[in-house]
Parts: sequence; C-alpha cells; structure tokens
Amino acid sequence: MTPSPQIAEPARFPTFGLAPWSIAVPLLALAALALGKPSGVALVVVVALVLCGAIVAAVYHAEVLAHYLGEPFGTLLLAFAVTVIETSLIVSIMLSEGSGAQALARDTLIAAIMITINGIIGVCLLVGGGRHHEQSYTQSGVTHGLSMLATLSVVTLALPNFTTSQSGAFYSSAQLIFVAIISLIIYGTFVVAQTMRHRDHFLHPEESDRAHEAPVPRARAAASAVLLAFALVAVVLLAKTLSPSIEAGVAAVGAPKAMVGIIIAALVLAPEGFAAVRAARANRVQTSLNLAIGSALATIGLTIPAVVLTALATGLDLELGLSARGIVMLALTLLVASMTLGTGRTTVVQGTIHLVIFATYLFTTLVP
Repeated sequence: MTPSPQIAEPARFPTFGLAPWSIAVPLLALAALALGKPSGVALVVVVALVLCGAIVAAVYHAEVLAHYLGEPFGTLLLAFAVTVIETSLIVSIMLSEGSGAQALARDTLIAAIMITINGIIGVCLLVGGGRHHEQSYTQSGVTHGLSMLATLSVVTLALPNFTTSQSGAFYSSAQLIFVAIISLIIYGTFVVAQTMRHRDHFLHPEESDRAHEAPVPRARAAASAVLLAFALVAVVLLAKTLSPSIEAGVAAVGAPKAMVGIIIAALVLAPEGFAAVRAARANRVQTSLNLAIGSALATIGLTIPAVVLTALATGLDLELGLSARGIVMLALTLLVASMTLGTGRTTVVQGTIHLVIFATYLFTTLVP
C-alpha cells in the first residue's frame, strides 16, 4: 500500500514561550500611533483601550524579566526604563512649547512623587494588608531610599523659593548645574547600593525567591526585553497623543490645568503601579516598595539633569520651586512616609494614611 503523503504543518510565528496577546498588543499599540491625534469620541476610546492594553503588556514583560534577572534588578530595570522614556517625553514637550513649558518639569516631578509614594504605596499596603494582614520588609533599604528622596525633592522643588541669586521660584544657571550634578550622584549611589554594595538591604528573606518556578530561558527574556521597550514607548507616545483630548476634557469640566500633568503622569507610571500592586498581592511588599521609591528617585535623578541641559541650551527659564501648598504636601508626604515605613512591617493602617494624603493632593489640586 502506498503511504499517504504527509501534509506539512504551516510555519508558526515564534512566541518564545510568551503569551501570544503579550506580543500582539505592543505591536498593535505602536501601529495605533499612525492614527495620529484622535478627533472623535469613538477614536479616543479606541486609543485609550489600546493604551490600557499596552500597560498590561508592559507589566507582563516586566515580570518575566524580573524573574530572569532576580530582585532587585527587575524592579530597577522597570523603573529606569519608564523614567528614561518619561524624561524624553518631557524634554520633547519643552523643546516644542518653549516658555509655555517652563513649569512642566516641576509639575511632573511633584505629581510623580505623590503618585508613587502616596498613591502606589497606599494601594499596595491596603491591598497587601487586606489579604495578608501584616507584611514585612527590610527596613534599611527603604530608609536609604527615603533619605535620598527627601534630599533630592527638597533641594530640587523647595529650595529654589528661598535662594537669592534669582527672584521667584527659579535657580540661577550655576545653581541648576549644581543641582543636576548632585541629582546624578545621589541616583548613581542608589543604583550602586541596590545592585552591588548593599543588595541585601533591598531584599527580604521571607519573600518567595521563585526558586520553585521554572527558570526563564534567555531567548524568552530577550524577547520580553524588546517587547517591554515597545510597550513602554507606546504607553508614553499614546499618552502624549491623548493629551489634547485630556486637556479638552479637563477644560470642559472646569478643572485646573495642573490636572492634565497628573493624568499623564499617572498613565506613564501605570505599568510600575500595576506591577507593584501585583507584588503586594503575592505577599512581596519589598518588591512593591522598591518599585515605588525607586521610581520616585529615578524620576528626579534622571529628569533634572536632562531638563537642566535642555533649559541651558535653549535659554529657557526653568521654574522648579513649588507653591506654598505644594511644599506643605511634599513635607507631609516625606514626614509620614518616614514614620509609616519606619517599622519594618505594614498593615492597612499605613495604606489608608497614604491614600488619604494622595486624595488630599488631588482634591486641593481640583479645589485650590
């Protein structure tokens, strides 16, 4: 009997062990950029849904890389990647809008601090505490991060109001260069401490090291790294594409223009926020705190040098000093964080306090 010819199977698209949707969504999000600025409500909704999908995909690939690299390298990578792209977005807006963007860096920095330290940490502690009652972390690493954040945020956002070289909330050129240098020094010190010299301070022995899970192959990790970059680029650029619609919506409800910066900052920080909440639910609050504090430090440490160089090169006056209300909210955030995260254990109590401060920040922005 003549054997029947075998039918060749069609070639399959390589997925490297990743979920197919996690490959398709970042590519779809990049393709959505070709639509340009959405003009109708339906198109705005479609772009917003694609943006949400890109955020979920970024979290997925970040977790794959975190498993491959181990902690704290995974959280550091996500914070660094998001901040670099966010900084690029700020610089591009400054170059395009000129004097109209002199306060953009300040508004973005304070929004990022409030979102990460009060919003993200508050939700993580509330969700994690509600599910696991109490959660523990290594206090020394959190203390290191908060002390660096307090120094950077006060020098960058509060001190300009009290110097005399320039009037108002501005630094002189020499002062801007000094602040840029110390921002890089502090962030560089944080990275070295977190990854080399004092890595154990940013890990917690009671958290799962995922040793029971199958190791991530190198090809899968490399594919996730590329797709993470695609997803993060899409998140930032889609947020920029939606910004005119966001501005129109904010204006339509009579909200202050500062809400636009808060909304865009929240969109950009969403991948880190979702990753931090997922870690807290899995009883890995150390990872959540590393993400939140590391993101706040990276936002200041990398954004300030970039915007200072841009301002000096273009002759733009960079307004960094906060209003009196902003300084009060910043001081309250740093004071409360030093107390709520100063015990090595967290409950829903600390989460509630941080969320109340975040709600106060949002409310006083809407009703100044």
